[in-house]
Amino acid sequence: MTTPATRTGPARDAPPQLHRAMGFRDLLLFYLVTGFTVRWIGTAAAAGPSAVVIWLMACLAFYIPLMFTVLELSSRYPEEGGCYVWSKRAFGDFAGFITGWTYWACNLPYFPGLFYFTAAAALFIGGPAWRELGGSPLYFIAFSLGALGLAVGLNVQGLGVGKWLHNLGAVGLWVPGLFLMAVGLLSWHRFGSATVFTPESMVPSTRLKDIIFWSTIAFSLSGLESASMLGGEIRDPRRNIPRALLVAGLSITALYILGTVAMLVAMPEAQIRSLEGFMTAIETASRRIGLGALVPVVAALIVVGGLGQAGAWFAAGGRLPFVAGIDRFLPPAFGRLHPKYGSPYVSLLVQAVVAALFILLGQAGTTVKGAYDVLVSMAIISYFIPYLFMFASMIRLQSEPAGRDVIRVPGGRPVATALAALGFATTVGSIGLALIPAEDEPNKSLAVTKVAGMTVLLVATGAAVYFTGIRRRQ
Repeated sequence: MTTPATRTGPARDAPPQLHRAMGFRDLLLFYLVTGFTVRWIGTAAAAGPSAVVIWLMACLAFYIPLMFTVLELSSRYPEEGGCYVWSKRAFGDFAGFITGWTYWACNLPYFPGLFYFTAAAALFIGGPAWRELGGSPLYFIAFSLGALGLAVGLNVQGLGVGKWLHNLGAVGLWVPGLFLMAVGLLSWHRFGSATVFTPESMVPSTRLKDIIFWSTIAFSLSGLESASMLGGEIRDPRRNIPRALLVAGLSITALYILGTVAMLVAMPEAQIRSLEGFMTAIETASRRIGLGALVPVVAALIVVGGLGQAGAWFAAGGRLPFVAGIDRFLPPAFGRLHPKYGSPYVSLLVQAVVAALFILLGQAGTTVKGAYDVLVSMAIISYFIPYLFMFASMIRLQSEPAGRDVIRVPGGRPVATALAALGFATTVGSIGLALIPAEDEPNKSLAVTKVAGMTVLLVATGAAVYFTGIRRRQ
């Protein structure tokens, strides 16, 4: 598939023209806001000191294969659509569409999960009085719908406007992460570590209830492919994407590992909860060293970070229905650009409506934490299906000649194939683990039914939309 600006043919005589609004700085901040989030630090720290080893294992088995896959494929094919383009080139139209469909669909449960975490952090701005809303589904739903409205409103105005929310979001996520490391270090210096680090405690448990969260760790290291969806809106993508990707990748990995250690130093693992764990650690450590007044500031930054993250993923996901509309797999309206802002506004608005439905459906029949766990599991499974296609495409496309601008994996085809195969196997395992409900889920059968049933429904719906589009094209 070529970029929208270069398509030709009887049905595409006036292709939409995208604005190249993102430079290197914007791209780097986009990677940072989509590839890092403080909420996964709490999830990892809840597993204790062994989380450090699990982070390293996940980096070797998933992150490094993903980084090299995106580096090579994005330099080979830098067009708008990213993994949609790569899968289509490797395996044909149907594979490309299902890749794009499931990648887009994964954002639907991802947004509510992100909003729930951000809403929990916002309660720390107002102190104990606000904290009473922590068990209120109505509060979390209202916050999520308001945040969704902000994300769609700015993105409809185009990346020239929307990117500022993404950029602020990167700052809002990284500053709290660095602050956690600082207070953790001071807390350790004055009082010692709240968690005992021993060789035995560093060994990951192989009990099923302990390895369930491994899929979440792999999920937290994903996102490096996100900016490739915007290839047609990036200035000099062959040069800027690889540079930004390498800098962001090293930074994200370091901050996740150091942030997890800092949280465990600040408070015992038994007191860490995944939904509020990060802010609880910030509050506990800050008060111990006399910096409790900064807790509301950090909470406000996390809210800004969460909103920026939602805006960035909303922008990336919204481009997939857009390119599918241009290819006539979806109604042509999806391929329209806003007459004033030049954004794929139809695609963005439809995505917003469906995401709002997921906010309401995810809460049905469970607690706030139960809804959060279900939404995270759904996001992991639907998000990892495109990764299967992406890693398989990396292997398949090794047979195509590479131009001088292509960044090849060191070692050439054999190493590229081995890395992609490792990433594929890790992805399969992560999908299996994501189907298992959390131990404290009160209604395990309902949780499994929600996750598996809605995932199957998403894929089946995508197949139905594809074949309907084929008939429309014919």
